[in-house]
Amino acid sequence: MTTFTGLTFGGKVWTPKFLQAIDIARCIGCGRCLKSCGQGVMALRPLNEDGEFVDGDDEDEEFERKVMTIANVENCIGCEACARVCPKNCQTHAILAIA
Repeated sequence: MTTFTGLTFGGKVWTPKFLQAIDIARCIGCGRCLKSCGQGVMALRPLNEDGEFVDGDDEDEEFERKVMTIANVENCIGCEACARVCPKNCQTHAILAIA
């Protein structure tokens, strides 16, 4: 298998690691990763007291807390900016291997 790599502006080899998962049990919903990502990969979603995702659009619907989820994984460029700012290390990243 071949690993997807690129070059930095300085000519160094760079291997991107793409977002694979977010551990919602560890996530505190601070939004730091969301703000660091310019690609729209993630979204905050509300959870009810049973740990189920709720719509959040209904004003009568109550939620316990919000957590980060992956909304558009295909937009990830593998920069890992989200992981660098996360205080709880919730994200899992992986190197793309091309067959």
